[in-house]
Amino acid sequence: MCGRYTLTADATQIAERFQARFPQADAWQPRYNAAPSQHLPVVRWQEERLIDLLRWGLIPSWADDPRIGNRLINARAETIFSKPSFRAAARRRRCLVPADGFYEWKKTPEGKQPYRIALKDGGLFAFAGLWERWHDPQTGEPLDTFTILTTQPNDLVATLHNRMPLILHPEHEAAWLDPATPEDELRLILTTIYPADRMTAYPVSRRVNNPRYDDPTLIQPLT
Repeated sequence: MCGRYTLTADATQIAERFQARFPQADAWQPRYNAAPSQHLPVVRWQEERLIDLLRWGLIPSWADDPRIGNRLINARAETIFSKPSFRAAARRRRCLVPADGFYEWKKTPEGKQPYRIALKDGGLFAFAGLWERWHDPQTGEPLDTFTILTTQPNDLVATLHNRMPLILHPEHEAAWLDPATPEDELRLILTTIYPADRMTAYPVSRRVNNPRYDDPTLIQPLT
């Protein structure tokens, strides 16, 4: 499961990394404890690469109750083409979710200890994501939401958790966004696990447990 992540880059850095236009750039502030239900940057293909702020927690277009999004913050990569909640988005509404780290919790005798996992070079990367547009049945207002795909962990993350977010190799990002990419190629992308030797993990403050805390101290290693 991926329930918290970080995106500490500014709008210009995100736009440059993903070669995308960011119309809502003025509304973006770096996040050190991104949590479900928050509006966060997502890269979509809409005749060009666009970055929009979408709410984390996918609400299928057919849902009667938007609270279903609270349960759909993640989607298992192995089943997105068969699960009713995800299969339409898997074929037509794929996205990139920019990040520069994510949190997992390790069981210890003193309780669960949060760890931040990031690339060794500290750079930006993309989770594989899906997005949907839901319309409020009362007002007709649209709401765009997203989910983050998870997969089997690499050797590093396996020491902390039995799942990890699906990090796309940079050379796979364009194909993942392209609505015309064949399903066979997408399935190959979904089975590609990001290498453990390019990543690092370190313990951080338990303040991460509370989404009300969102400041640079959260990503500092414990001493």
